[in-house]
Amino acid sequence: MASENSLRVGLLLGIPLRLDYSWFVILGLVTFSYGLDLSQTYPEWSPLLAWGTGLASALLLFSSVLLHELGHSLVARAQGLRVDSITLFLFGGIAAIDRESPTPASAFQVAVAGPLVSVVLGLLSWLVWQWLPVGTPAWELSDHLWHINLILALFNLIPGLPLDGGQILKSAVWQVTGSRFTGVRWAARVGQGLGLGAIGLSLGAGLLSDSLNLWSGFSGFWVALVGWFIFNNASAYNRFTDLQQVLSETTAAKTLRREIRVLDASLSLRRFADDYLLAHQPAPLYFVTADGRYKGFVTADDLYFVERSLWESETLERILQPMSDLATVAPTDRLAEVISCLETQSVKHLVVLAPAGGVEGLIDRGDVMRVLADKLGWSIPDTDLQQVKDEGRFPPKLRLLEISQQL
Repeated sequence: MASENSLRVGLLLGIPLRLDYSWFVILGLVTFSYGLDLSQTYPEWSPLLAWGTGLASALLLFSSVLLHELGHSLVARAQGLRVDSITLFLFGGIAAIDRESPTPASAFQVAVAGPLVSVVLGLLSWLVWQWLPVGTPAWELSDHLWHINLILALFNLIPGLPLDGGQILKSAVWQVTGSRFTGVRWAARVGQGLGLGAIGLSLGAGLLSDSLNLWSGFSGFWVALVGWFIFNNASAYNRFTDLQQVLSETTAAKTLRREIRVLDASLSLRRFADDYLLAHQPAPLYFVTADGRYKGFVTADDLYFVERSLWESETLERILQPMSDLATVAPTDRLAEVISCLETQSVKHLVVLAPAGGVEGLIDRGDVMRVLADKLGWSIPDTDLQQVKDEGRFPPKLRLLEISQQL
């Protein structure tokens, strides 16, 4: 899903390339840092040469990040996964892959591909650096490039989400335990610890420093910012995994409402109107049986297709619709499949049918939200649940259909 805060700038091997607006900020900061360092190291260079080389160094940095993410993307695509985009942003880059790899081994392959690309780029640029004249712009650029890629590979191999090392740890725990969810939780907890550690280290270094100049203060702030990013993303992985697990392990049988109305096919339309539509709040569906078997269903609206003068003599048999017209799920279907069915068929209710054809209950979007709230500890007022039921629409920010289709 494309971010509203990013700009699409083209395609790379068929993959949309996007730039988050924060990327332009970090591009300027990195250019300033490299340009300032080069102008001080080589006072004989012209300002245009020093700052131009600084900009080139910054662009090479992000080119390295881009190729790192492309490594993940191409391996994922080789596994049949869809890569929606690659986005460069403040903290580097991210490849938006539509779903999880199906096995621990394939997840490991996707995770390790990025660091391997960085290692190869680092080795190649180191070899070039060895042959270039010392002190030239090309020598400086290749020197930066091999250091950048070495750091990029080593940093990303730290074993905590959202880093590649966290993905590798996740796949290892998944392989051992047989549970992808357990793997994500282990890697996310390590990521949270790393993030908090970076924040604490930065704050502690700042408090203990007797001579904190502007640059070291900025470096400490940057470490804290990276720590905050890691902690928040690791926490998001935990929350997302909790949601995925509920969608994967909760069945329709645990979500349905059993308050169904079952009427006999011989009931007159007048009795149906007086006893069920006027005397009580109308139900969304009324199931019609004859000889102990479900024959179909009726709704309140079906009644008005028959002349009122015929209500005394006509029965529900006249207006019933066949059961085959209903959108149904089985009691054992996962909540993810329930959500997909509700959304793709654009219906307000699903009927839960037992294997023998009996109706076990109904599910609407409000029932789904109620189960998610109960299992995930969400606080959702009853009025909001009722609004979801009435409107027949999930809160868009939850992206439940997108997540369900990934499982």
